[in-house]
Amino acid sequence: MKKLYDICAPAKLNLFLHITGRRSDGYHLMQSVFMLIDWCDTLHFELRTDGQISREDLATTLPADDLVVCAARALKASSSSPLGAHIGIEKRIPAQAGMGGGSSDAASTLLALNRLWNLGYSLKRLSHIGLQLGADVPFFLAGHNAWVEGIGEKITPVTLPTGLFLVVKPAQGLQTSQIFSDPDLKRDSETAIISGFAADAFGFGRNDLQGVARRLCPGVTQALEWLASRGLSGRMTGSGSAVFAQMLQPIDLEQAPDAFQVRLCNNLEVHPLVGWASSDSLSVASI
Repeated sequence: MKKLYDICAPAKLNLFLHITGRRSDGYHLMQSVFMLIDWCDTLHFELRTDGQISREDLATTLPADDLVVCAARALKASSSSPLGAHIGIEKRIPAQAGMGGGSSDAASTLLALNRLWNLGYSLKRLSHIGLQLGADVPFFLAGHNAWVEGIGEKITPVTLPTGLFLVVKPAQGLQTSQIFSDPDLKRDSETAIISGFAADAFGFGRNDLQGVARRLCPGVTQALEWLASRGLSGRMTGSGSAVFAQMLQPIDLEQAPDAFQVRLCNNLEVHPLVGWASSDSLSVASI
């Protein structure tokens, strides 16, 4: 009987994102709260005994060396496992949206192959591999909504209120590197504390990348203005170009511009794969 898994890789929203400094190596220091939502990719994993890593795109065509393949190769190199995998990807999370789709796929790949290959790696060991793939990968591996600091490696799990969010992705995407290299980017936000965030979890702070993003990508402004026209206070997630707003009452979504991807999303309490790798007990802050 074939050994296989069908798993979800959820997106995230940044409830706020402050840039507090920049290291000598060029990496930016940040503070944010990452929140999991039920906009998901689906990944299919089938064991191969010949040691090969193969991939099949079941929806959107992906680059040859996307993060799923890179994650599989990195885990294989770390473990020297003789096994391989065939991976099918149903890509639904939009790219260049600031929703962490690629990082989420990479994290789910590490968790799935850790189990498929019977490696027994801990979350700490997987996170060390994941951080080499992308700053957001450790968050998705940890499996909880989180207060995130540093370059993404300092993760404090938090419990958030239940909420419904309208997420809007304009046709244009944004390159993260383009925003972070912009001379006009604000890099000196004051350090925040969790208790300050807790007083207004869904309204706290701002996204320091949003001003630069609006200049580089008119679609961000158009999406924010469309939300405002419906009485919603929107904010960009991550490095964009997707924006979101909390939904407190129903609105008409039929009049959204055709170029927009618009979806109502619930936040998730935990990642669908939480517990797939062993971890030390985590202290979770309630918000």
